[in-house]
Amino acid sequence: MYWFSALNALSFQPVLSSPMVLYAKSLGASATVLGMLAGMMPLLVITQLPAARFVNRVGYRRFVVSGWTLRVATIFLIAIVPICEFLDPVTRLILILALLFVFNVSRGVSSCAWLPWITELIPGPARGRHFARDQFCMNGASVLAFAFAGLLLGEHGKPWEFAVVFLVAGVAGAISLPVLKAIPDVVPPPEADGGAGPVPWLELSAHPPFRKLLWVNCAWSLAYGGLTTFVVKYLKDGAGLRADLILYFMSVSFVGGLASPWLAGPRLDRLGSKPMLGLTMAMGLLIGVGWLLAAGGVVHPGWGVSVPLMVLLGLMNALFSAANNRLAMQIVPRMGRNHFFALFMVVWQITLGLSPVIWGLLLDGIGDRSGMAFGLNWNRYSIYFGLVSVAYAVAFLMCRRLEEHRAAEVHALVRELLVDEPRRWWSLVTGR
Repeated sequence: MYWFSALNALSFQPVLSSPMVLYAKSLGASATVLGMLAGMMPLLVITQLPAARFVNRVGYRRFVVSGWTLRVATIFLIAIVPICEFLDPVTRLILILALLFVFNVSRGVSSCAWLPWITELIPGPARGRHFARDQFCMNGASVLAFAFAGLLLGEHGKPWEFAVVFLVAGVAGAISLPVLKAIPDVVPPPEADGGAGPVPWLELSAHPPFRKLLWVNCAWSLAYGGLTTFVVKYLKDGAGLRADLILYFMSVSFVGGLASPWLAGPRLDRLGSKPMLGLTMAMGLLIGVGWLLAAGGVVHPGWGVSVPLMVLLGLMNALFSAANNRLAMQIVPRMGRNHFFALFMVVWQITLGLSPVIWGLLLDGIGDRSGMAFGLNWNRYSIYFGLVSVAYAVAFLMCRRLEEHRAAEVHALVRELLVDEPRRWWSLVTGR
């Protein structure tokens, strides 16, 4: 599973994140189109709702492998588009959008079997450590993917260089398929009506602990949805940085995720997901304020500012993903598990997908207008980062309402990270 996580990251990161954003920018894509690119993957997770009823009939592994095979084939087609220079930029952009649509539909349908599958494979007391290690593997591979893209694309990526980046992603995806097939399959639990009756979606969403987690996911997704996309756009257009430097910055963000096994692992299983989710929202607030100060002209977005913010961004995302998935596994009942997980992923990802589209429309609507107030230059980027900060503050308050058996408070986690852990290391080094 960890090898698959790493190879999967090498496959999807170039296609769904900064390299694709930079390629779309080279074709003249607007902020709204970039928002559509960023939002397409999470929006199409809605295909999990109709697909969930077929998971038990097909089987977990067969269901996931079939969708991943189509997804990998689509990556190879995407790699051909940049070298089709006989087509005008608009046509190539439309082709990219169409292929990404196929890519994300196949991913959305097949991934509805993933969480139920690993829930059966990973015992409850080990899920926190599992998700932390999974994030470590994914983030380590993502560092390599972005570093390779930055080295190859240079200051201004050429069409054939983008083609090579996407081709390597396709090869990594192809290698991941036999690894995926090697993961042990399990027999899905039987459903009460054989999976033939109507699905009570409203009743599922009304389950109190589950409903509160859905609201937290909505708030998180609104704040995080367009963050990586519009940080790239700000660094490219607002700060005027080179393409390769931006990719290096983005690769550094995944370095933060490498710390997740130490920060999350055993702490998630011991202290619970609730305090970790609250901590990630506080980290998001710091990130939003940091980029606000950069976009507002208070600080320069060079290495000294961008690198710490990127590291914190990667760490925040890894911790949230680990804590969020673990809490969902803890509170979702066994009966109707496929449908609970499908609804969980759809609400989380739909908001994540709508967010960059909404933010993109806002950025395009503000345009080049700007003004000075409170010592800040209020332009489209500083306004955006300010609103992201507010969204994370609201999400933090929502985390306090989450229900989790025997979960600690946020201050207990912060004390362990900032006081108890340094004290243990000091004792280990000094022998005191």
